[in-house]
Amino acid sequence: MTNPEGSPADDGVATETGYPQEWEADVVLQDGTTAHLRPITAADRDALQRFHTGQSERSTYMRFFAAMERLSARDLTRFTELDHRDRVALVAVSWTSDGSEEIIGVARFDTIAPGEAEVAFNIADSHQGRGLGSALLEHIAAAAREVGITHFAAEVLPQNGKMLAVFREAGYETTQHVDDGIVTVSIDLDPTERSRQVMIDREHRAEARSMLGLLTPRSVLVVAPDDADATSLQSRMTVRAVGAHLRDGDVTMTVVGASDALRAAIGDATGLLFVGTLDEVTAPVDLALVVVLPGDVLATVRALARLGTRGVVVAGPGYAETGPEGLVLQREVVRAAHAAGMRVVGPGSYGMFARRPEGAFNASLAPVLPPDGRVGIFCQSAPMAVTVLATVWRRGVGLSSFVSAGNRADVSGNDLMQYWQDDESTDVAGLYLESIGNPRKFSRIARRLSLVKPVVVVTAGRSGHVVPAGHAVRTTRAPRRTLEEMLRQSGVIRAENTHQMLDIIQLLAHQPLPSGRRVGIVAGSAPLSAIVAEAAGAAGLVVTGHVGVVREDATEEENLAAIDAVYAEGACDVVVAVHVPVLGGTDTQFCAAVAAAAARSGRPTVASVLGLHGLLPELTVEVPDAPGEPSEATGEEAGEPASRTVTVPAYSTPEDAVQALGAVVRYAGWRHQDHGVPLTYPDVDPAVARTIIARHTREGERVDLAPAEVRALLACYGIDVWESVPVRDADEAVAAADQLGWPVALKSTAESLRHRADLGGVRLDILDESELRTDVLQMQTSLADHVPELRHPTARPLEVQRMAPAGVACVIRSTEDQLYGPVVSFGLSGDAVDLLGDVSYGVPPLTTTDVAHMVRSVRAAPRLFGYKGLPSADAAAIEDLIGRVSELADDHPEIRSLELYPVVVSERGAAVLSARVTVSDANRKDGLRRALPD
Repeated sequence: MTNPEGSPADDGVATETGYPQEWEADVVLQDGTTAHLRPITAADRDALQRFHTGQSERSTYMRFFAAMERLSARDLTRFTELDHRDRVALVAVSWTSDGSEEIIGVARFDTIAPGEAEVAFNIADSHQGRGLGSALLEHIAAAAREVGITHFAAEVLPQNGKMLAVFREAGYETTQHVDDGIVTVSIDLDPTERSRQVMIDREHRAEARSMLGLLTPRSVLVVAPDDADATSLQSRMTVRAVGAHLRDGDVTMTVVGASDALRAAIGDATGLLFVGTLDEVTAPVDLALVVVLPGDVLATVRALARLGTRGVVVAGPGYAETGPEGLVLQREVVRAAHAAGMRVVGPGSYGMFARRPEGAFNASLAPVLPPDGRVGIFCQSAPMAVTVLATVWRRGVGLSSFVSAGNRADVSGNDLMQYWQDDESTDVAGLYLESIGNPRKFSRIARRLSLVKPVVVVTAGRSGHVVPAGHAVRTTRAPRRTLEEMLRQSGVIRAENTHQMLDIIQLLAHQPLPSGRRVGIVAGSAPLSAIVAEAAGAAGLVVTGHVGVVREDATEEENLAAIDAVYAEGACDVVVAVHVPVLGGTDTQFCAAVAAAAARSGRPTVASVLGLHGLLPELTVEVPDAPGEPSEATGEEAGEPASRTVTVPAYSTPEDAVQALGAVVRYAGWRHQDHGVPLTYPDVDPAVARTIIARHTREGERVDLAPAEVRALLACYGIDVWESVPVRDADEAVAAADQLGWPVALKSTAESLRHRADLGGVRLDILDESELRTDVLQMQTSLADHVPELRHPTARPLEVQRMAPAGVACVIRSTEDQLYGPVVSFGLSGDAVDLLGDVSYGVPPLTTTDVAHMVRSVRAAPRLFGYKGLPSADAAAIEDLIGRVSELADDHPEIRSLELYPVVVSERGAAVLSARVTVSDANRKDGLRRALPD
């Protein structure tokens, strides 16, 4: 971006008064490159003029409906000096080869009526076809919604098909008509399910393509330290990286800036070129591996802009993990890379590698690569990358791709999941996450990927509350179970550690998904089978009783018969094979028989055999494909003889084997269950809700809405809060009861007593005036000593409310967390429930299945479903309420907290008896726009 003087800003913060910095964003375009979007400023006059004069005559005519060689001084002032509210403009910018900034796209709107604005776009001729128009529309629409604009109007020439397509394909509700040769398009900015899906699909394609560009380069540039100390960390990383390429690479490589000592350590090789400086590099470069000292990285990244580089891998320490100055440097590096169209892997990355049909690519620091396979691994820190790769190699797990993101300043696990979804060479995804920078996006992408490919995740902490140094992410105050619930509803298989992650991965990569959870056991002894049965029950598997005991004193035929009986048709869904010969050693006959039976039957199998761990020849067999059918493994044509390799994964202990099997069985069950549909409610009115919230939102302040405002706000989302009337004395109480209708409830307004019938704060089922007057007098007398402020002459210490039908009292809450966004919770009311933490959580957006699970997953849920012969409560009504709260909280980040308490769920319906809402200024990025991490 530019500062007011028009030169590149070093800190990325505009000093212009009222500048909405939160509208700045880096985006990935449909060709996989990046651009920076930001509000226009008065300092952009010259850049805007250059943009205009660089356009073709046709493009200028399409934008202004007239020939206009240059913008006048008046136009430049009008287009660049805006209030960022009624008149807004965003520009897309990129870096030029000389390091300056240029405008490559403009989107603007001018308010023409309350809630309506006229919008216009202009994309540089040389950058059309990259998806800039759709990206700018997403961001200008988000800015418009933020300032209260609900509709866009655009005037477009009929021959401007590209602009009309941008509006038509955005997914919003649009109308258009032609008048006097001009097409007027009206766009309703309220998001629709289609517009959301359009943005998600575009984001997926763009980010997947950007990763494809990183993992399939044809030319690699290594920028080495230009020093004489060949023992420095940077020099040793350079030798390791270049050596890996020379052994495994299928790309051209140029090394820049290496000292004589470093060149001697690298040696000569075909296809390897040494140059002294970056200025000597003239050919385009797909990927740059930068191993220079941190102080030299920013200049290096800026210098790469002229080479058309798609990605930069920044290795080595010295960035955000060192403190504030390192964080500033890290952000400057990413900003410079994005402005030049590049993605950044790192800093602190161990590198990456990928195997493609046309050849291997390796830009990692690993001395030895794991075998070829169909597992993709994402890892953050370099030290953990070393550990994970060593374990993968030791087990013999084959990888299709590997990326270490280091501090995860740009490329993250979200990007890799987008890539793996379309990557035909990857069947299983594994992620080691030290932090999750955008849980809402992670949840959305992981759920989509998990439906087609298993995703196994291990996090550095159980709760996500601990963030390693170098990871610039928002902190969270969400309950510690929030992360667990988010992963569960996304279909992610969560592992406790990397050992367990690879236990699960090796099973998923080499055995089919189970069709059920009935387990058969093949064991070397009865005690071993008992151990397995106990572990299987604890893992949620069902022990069928099909147990085959393989004895050392039995004949081979007898043992084979015992194994075949377990694998008999319909006997079980999965098999656990365990064998520990008394005399030691590995029983190869047992291994061969189990592997053959597993391959023959297609029954998922795990093994724990003395001396074996991982994927080994002893448990591997070749199975011929059926005649006339093509081989999925080899791709040979139908009719040709072919075979496939089947390996039963081996585990160190029976418990490890069963635990991995249980995780995969649960995933298979999730994948085949009904996942419901996204929650949508046609009767909601977000625009009116925004108006109510805006009246009370004050920057930096938390405001509790008055009861009338709470009822009005919730009514916008179809939530009816029962009226209650505060009263001072018995006469007012009787009048209120007559107004509301008998019978009534009488409640204390004191916070500590308003829901406590056991402490005398609530009287229920009051049938007549006499009983009500008595109760008022008793409560005034008994509660005055406990709540002195209720004795004030103007206080209204009590409230009257019509009695709700008998039912189960519940509580629904939503809290806005600065990391997770809205976190919705559900539980039954009562001290015991609160003290025991019997609460379920959901992170919107939710589906119908998600809310059903929330209601049924609390331990006290049986009270809703006919506990001890009582009538069943209306579960559908409470699910509807949770869904409406979820959508309300998701739509309005200004709602910091919301509570419906109590909600009485009867046989028919749910009565919301009390509600509270607290609002403040929004602290969440608009989720309806594509944006890379800040």
